[in-house]
Amino acid sequence: MPALKILVINQLAERHLTAIANAAPGSHIVTAELADAQQHVGDADILVGWGHMKLQPLLQQAARLRWIHALSAGVENLLIPEIVTAPILLTNSRGIHGIPMSEHVLAMILAFTRGLTVFARQQQRKEWKRASLEEIHEKTIGIVGLGSIGREIAKRAKALGMEVIATKREQTAELFVDKLYAPDQLNQLLEVADFVVVTLPLTQETKGLFNLALFKNMKPTAYFINVARGAIVNEADLISALQQGLIRGAALDVFDHEPLPDTSPLWEMPNVLITPHIAAISPHYLDRAIKLFCENLIRFSEQKELLNIIDKQKGY
Repeated sequence: MPALKILVINQLAERHLTAIANAAPGSHIVTAELADAQQHVGDADILVGWGHMKLQPLLQQAARLRWIHALSAGVENLLIPEIVTAPILLTNSRGIHGIPMSEHVLAMILAFTRGLTVFARQQQRKEWKRASLEEIHEKTIGIVGLGSIGREIAKRAKALGMEVIATKREQTAELFVDKLYAPDQLNQLLEVADFVVVTLPLTQETKGLFNLALFKNMKPTAYFINVARGAIVNEADLISALQQGLIRGAALDVFDHEPLPDTSPLWEMPNVLITPHIAAISPHYLDRAIKLFCENLIRFSEQKELLNIIDKQKGY
């Protein structure tokens, strides 16, 4: 195969550049910011970027482009006609997020059950006051969308003595899951879960999935946790559910509009924990992402099937 030109729209460390060069000897590797990428994309064979990037201006000039790899799991902004209808391979970094995201979910759960959200506010007031606390032992966690992230959450939840249930399209044997539900049995999961954790991809099918009707099916003592995509949740309905006491609280890392507007009632709710879309952040993120890309780069050079190919029609 002729030497490849690889355009990476992100700054990389020397070790990352070395890994890419070793995976595709003789390739020409260029790193650039999105604003400067236009001058490099014309003869690029491979484009590496993030799923939230808007690449339409680049694609008009990318005559040789054969493969786009997303450093993220989400690819919603890459599912545009210029890519969907073109013979361009699209892959993502699914499978590298499980460790930090599962730790983040457990941190959110424990923050509620051990009163950390209450005590943090009391500390600001220099107030020495006990609060009602809970255990997660033998509580039920419901994971909505059992993919690679969901499995890591399940593994850690099971190690802490939780009952683990989940939804999944295919009914497979899962080591750390006590019961699997089909997607159309979601309400059955919601009726029994003490913690509902969303790890679904954002597609036309999942957009706005969590609405007031679903929140009404949850236990009033349950917590809702979203580390997937904000648009999966009807935010107005979530706010209404919290205000009505339909659920006990929510921990949210993602929102329909980011940054979350300062006018959102969610900011002021004492039973809401907000983090700024950082559940997947880790000092090891790019190491894992580039390792996966390099594995695919070897496959691409050898004309083998790539890992994590996105079905452009389904969106994942």
